[in-house]
Amino acid sequence: MSSTTPQLPPLSSRFAEALPDLCAPWSPVPFSDDATLLLLNDSLAEELGFEPEWLRSGEGLRFLLGESHKGEAAWPQPVAQAYSGHQFGSFSPVLGDGRAVLLGEVAVDRGDGQTLLRDVHLKGSGRTPFSRGSSDGRACLGPMLREYLVSEAMHAMGIPTTRALAVILTGETVMRQRPEPGAVLVRVASSHLRVGSFQCARMLHEKKPHVLEDLLQFAQQRHPTESTARNSAEAMTSVNGISTASDAGEVHSSSDALQLLDAVARRQAELIARWMHVGFVHGVMNTDNVTISGETIDYGPCAFVDAFDPAACFSSIDSQGRYALGNQPQITMWNLQRLAEALLPLIEDEQCTDTDGAVSQANEILLKYPGYFSNAWQSSIGAALGLENRDQQTDCGTVHGGEEHRIAGQQAPLSPAQVELIDDFIAQISESKADLLTTLHQLAVQLTAPPTSPGLLAMGLSADWLDRWHAQDPDPELMLRTNPVRIPRNHLVEEALEASYSGDHTPFEDLLAAVTHPFDSWDDLSSLTSQNSSSGLTSQKFSGKLTNKRFEHKYSAPAPADFGPYTTHCGT
Repeated sequence: MSSTTPQLPPLSSRFAEALPDLCAPWSPVPFSDDATLLLLNDSLAEELGFEPEWLRSGEGLRFLLGESHKGEAAWPQPVAQAYSGHQFGSFSPVLGDGRAVLLGEVAVDRGDGQTLLRDVHLKGSGRTPFSRGSSDGRACLGPMLREYLVSEAMHAMGIPTTRALAVILTGETVMRQRPEPGAVLVRVASSHLRVGSFQCARMLHEKKPHVLEDLLQFAQQRHPTESTARNSAEAMTSVNGISTASDAGEVHSSSDALQLLDAVARRQAELIARWMHVGFVHGVMNTDNVTISGETIDYGPCAFVDAFDPAACFSSIDSQGRYALGNQPQITMWNLQRLAEALLPLIEDEQCTDTDGAVSQANEILLKYPGYFSNAWQSSIGAALGLENRDQQTDCGTVHGGEEHRIAGQQAPLSPAQVELIDDFIAQISESKADLLTTLHQLAVQLTAPPTSPGLLAMGLSADWLDRWHAQDPDPELMLRTNPVRIPRNHLVEEALEASYSGDHTPFEDLLAAVTHPFDSWDDLSSLTSQNSSSGLTSQKFSGKLTNKRFEHKYSAPAPADFGPYTTHCGT
């Protein structure tokens, strides 16, 4: 490294060293000298221990691209990860990073004597040994900006997600349906372990049984359950004090594989409940896009619903609606079943049983998932409606990857009357195709209005439902804390991306500033955005718009009627 390079946080290649059978050593293709940094997430850079100003330098840019200014390796050992996956129900034995590399891991000081590991991943880095067909391994600007925008909005809403550190223009032209500017995304995650990772290890099990065992151990070290965290002093030593925050309340079992299955079921149940609350449709919930950490990953054909419709589906490649809004909980169960199948050999060995016995024990865990999701959904949408069981008080926060998120999954169970209110609410807005978040916000601000408020009745809520809801004495402050006012509405995303293609990044900058402060009032945004922007973009133009109520409506309202049907595409 150059002598001008500041002290970097500890960098490692733990995945490459621990699981060589699940990756291929591979460096990103060299990018031209015309590569330029378009976006840098200053606050995330600082969390990781990087100096934002250095990352903006020529040497810092080459570091983000996986090479130093002089061409020597910037990271210990980048790799392309191998994984399998069921894609729309059909099994693909070899997928892997066809256009990405894991640069390595960054050790982040947690402040309590332990450190967290964070993967740094480069997306759009060129062909790899896992590239398919005529793929060029490149990425274009629009999808990289979309992932940056939506993942940072999800993070701001408290929804577990991978995060975006930077978008870099490569100076190339990428051919898709039209010539497009080339770009890469620098992505950060608590890990890139997927259900597909375990499926790949399961395929290798007959000839290399140690791979599945090593992957399970690695997953537990990166994402320990409550019991493994409590009893893993030896494991902590084996990874040099690197740990992550534990997940509370998970199954206590003598089987590490069963513990992992239960932990992933809980994490995914909470994640999908949060998706549903904000009307997020992932669009491509293949097993290679289901993380062990419970983080949202891959923002290809994603979208947000304006009208709450369980059948809502936007992806151009999901012609059957397999991954429609209302199917997300069930398809997660299907994906968990695939994880259980991959873990069966380990369950057999750990429980000293045969295949039938292992299947039976895995099914006991899987049968808990519907309850996990039901509890997470009722807690999330219950808090969104201001409903609390005041007979019992518990901590409403939960921790994922060392960060506190606004997940209501830990609050006391709701009463039967409150659960019935939730079910009736969802049924009524589904029938009327109302916008969920707009309805919830109006309920909060009009809470003191008469139960027969015309504005609410017009959105499809019956007078009887409003009477019963008011009788529960809902908490408007809880509703305002829980329901985002601004999300990446599809029409705004498209407007911002189209402008960026033309070289005008102001609409993107404005939208990013709006959706990364989703709970703040419009007036509060003025002081917040006058400070340093977490994206690294100037926010002065956006701050000037905060006095205009027209912009307040623009960033909170559903799409106008003339926006028409919306279709998303995976292409990068």
